[in-house]
Amino acid sequence: MAIPNPAMDLKSIIREIPDFPKPGISFKDITTLLGNPAALRHAIDQLEAACREMQPDYVVGIESRGFIFGMPLADRLNVGFAPVRKPGKLPAPTHSAEYELEYGCDRLEVHQDAFKQVAGLSWWMI
Repeated sequence: MAIPNPAMDLKSIIREIPDFPKPGISFKDITTLLGNPAALRHAIDQLEAACREMQPDYVVGIESRGFIFGMPLADRLNVGFAPVRKPGKLPAPTHSAEYELEYGCDRLEVHQDAFKQVAGLSWWMI
């Protein structure tokens, strides 16, 4: 495992766009982080350091940022990955959950068979 560099300030690398997608919202544009190999590696290092001792069986990634960071994290932890998507995007039967946003409600879905039956199943959501 790589040792995280606490001196790297990831917040300074992520572009902030005020009033997007609507007034009062401050959008964090991670494309600047994704285009910087050292910063991206550092971000995954930080996630790995935070998650490793939890010993999850799965990493659960909510689209789309959760896919970007969740897949390499699952690989490093040598565990499964389960994608969580917006309604109607997954082809097999799903479980769903609704949640509230500052500007409305939405729903997320995961395949019903995304997790194998394991006693004491543990997962980490990205």
